[in-house]
Amino acid sequence: MGPKLMLFDEPTSALDPELVGDVLDVMRELAADGMTMIVVTHEIGFARGVADQVVFMDGGVVVEAGPPEEVLDRPQRQRTRNFLESVR
Repeated sequence: MGPKLMLFDEPTSALDPELVGDVLDVMRELAADGMTMIVVTHEIGFARGVADQVVFMDGGVVVEAGPPEEVLDRPQRQRTRNFLESVR
């Protein structure tokens, strides 16, 4: 098929831990092969390791966007900091 872009909406929700790892491994391989992906996820570690850009949204509004090391490691907005604290 050769898609240029793949969209994922919570691809690991409702999966058991073994399947979560399998799905994330496949997505890592796709990223390593240069596949462009837009991924809605709560898997912060995955996003940190694979994403070129991270967008944190709340209520359909972009709160913060940028490289993962900025948004996830040094968030500027309190809402982003609160969310990241809740998932650690």
